[in-house]
Amino acid sequence: MPDPRVFIIRHGETEWSLNGRHTGTTELPLTANGEKRVRATGKALVGDDRLIVPGNLAHIYVSPRHRAQRTLELLDLGCRERYPWVNPSSPSSNNASTASEPPVDDTSACLIRTHADIEITEAIREWDYGDYEGLKSAEIRKSRKDRGLNEDWDIWRDGCEGGESVQQVTDRLDALIADIRSRFHTGRFGDQGGKKVGKPNDVLIVAHGHILRAFAARWVGRRLEENPALILEAGGVGTLSYEHHTIEEPAILLGGAFVVDVAESVENEVKENSL
Repeated sequence: MPDPRVFIIRHGETEWSLNGRHTGTTELPLTANGEKRVRATGKALVGDDRLIVPGNLAHIYVSPRHRAQRTLELLDLGCRERYPWVNPSSPSSNNASTASEPPVDDTSACLIRTHADIEITEAIREWDYGDYEGLKSAEIRKSRKDRGLNEDWDIWRDGCEGGESVQQVTDRLDALIADIRSRFHTGRFGDQGGKKVGKPNDVLIVAHGHILRAFAARWVGRRLEENPALILEAGGVGTLSYEHHTIEEPAILLGGAFVVDVAESVENEVKENSL
């Protein structure tokens, strides 16, 4: 099993993500194209021989916003646990969407591929934009200029009026990262004391653009004030892990082998058959 990883997934496309409006607490549905692309992402990246192996997931964190929750549904991970936002009395299965929406995939609705718990948490909600909610960056800068404030606004340096400061975002993300490492990653590296560790150790986070970019920056200890210069498009997937098989060296994983476990399994099977 590879070293522990965190997969960060930004929710699919919405009308506001299309036109660059800051979307924090406002509830918006995914566009039809957004849903289509997330479904395609799930089919391409989720599976025993793919980037995200459902059986390796130890925990799933999801934002309280509906657009993030819908994105998790559309990924079709095959969760054993019922989605927390689905009414327990609903006749729909766990892998189905809410009663007002069609199932994610009728053919796989009963297929359980992961036993990871699903946790809705405010720790991974989008940056609180406060007075800037629903505005484009150009509109924010113009408003500041009209009011005699510094028009060279940068969320990474200045935070948001009436919303969260950079320090507040840093504090809540640092607490979450510490929790993830303590609960799911410490002692979960591939080979501990000569004994292979087979317990699921990956974590999946489904949330929003700014907060996930900030999360990635804090994962490697970078100050948000320095502007992490990271991009995560709507529906995008990022991977975080560690260098040199140690929790002391967190890293952003730019690319990795998706089929290593499968290749090892095939190789072992060939060896056994040749004996």
